[in-house]
Amino acid sequence: MDDDLSDVLRERRRLTALAYRMTGTLADAEDVVQEAYVRWYRMTDAERDEIANPAGWLTTVASRISLDLLTSARHRREQYVGQWLPEPVPVDHFSERGRLAPASVDTVDPLERITRDDSVSTALLVVLEAMTPAERVAFVLHDIFDVPFTEIAEIVGRSSAAVRQLATSARRHVRENRATAVPRAEHERVVRAFRLATSTGGVDALLRVLAPDVELHSDGGGVVRAALNVVSGADRVARFLLGIAAKRPDMTVEDLQTGDGLAFLFREHGEVVSVTNFAVEDGLITRVWIMMNPAKLTPWRPASVAAPDVP
Repeated sequence: MDDDLSDVLRERRRLTALAYRMTGTLADAEDVVQEAYVRWYRMTDAERDEIANPAGWLTTVASRISLDLLTSARHRREQYVGQWLPEPVPVDHFSERGRLAPASVDTVDPLERITRDDSVSTALLVVLEAMTPAERVAFVLHDIFDVPFTEIAEIVGRSSAAVRQLATSARRHVRENRATAVPRAEHERVVRAFRLATSTGGVDALLRVLAPDVELHSDGGGVVRAALNVVSGADRVARFLLGIAAKRPDMTVEDLQTGDGLAFLFREHGEVVSVTNFAVEDGLITRVWIMMNPAKLTPWRPASVAAPDVP
């Protein structure tokens, strides 16, 4: 019995990794996993003994809870103050939280390589946000966690054929909206050029590293000041960023690694105030994502520092 309990508890790490990719925030992921375990422990010993595969049971329950949460999240997103962004996490945050779908040396589909190498990237999570809840669940379970279509069908309440169509539709969303991942060395070169240009304070230098149609998205959660709308165009984005730097001269910057590659963590008077990460294509920055919502910066703060409870 003790061994069975240990096996069940070990599933928490993998379930959290799965729920994060479905919901886009660690708080929601942890709520999903907590509810899954509540349902497990509410059963009698006899009921639990009848479950041949506890890990599969927990995966099914957590996925169904995530599906319900995604459906209700659409309404919550409409009431969100400003722009909603998925929560950035360190690239190795889930490194010990259960393996994803095994990456085969024979994999030739770039989409498969993307979903396995940067499935915690803001770039991919933003695309997942645009999917229907059922598409997202099917994509995460099958393409990232290698769950068979027959099992996903039971989770979403559809036939296996319908689930295959959901996954196909989801992959099409990714192909159409997710830029081709560039080598990490190229991403780092461009992002470091961006940092140098920002530090010099020159618009012209920034324009040389920003794509003409670059977009800047910032998430303050209605708690801290952030741009309520997307800032579009190289000149507007450059001036917006330089304006922030001029108004907050005490901010310091540190390198960090997210699923998108090299990113920056900003502190002011020792406190973490934002994480900024980027999308790079054809040697230029095409997207800038700035996370300032305190509730979505918890992975970057000491465990003793609690973030305020915000949406």
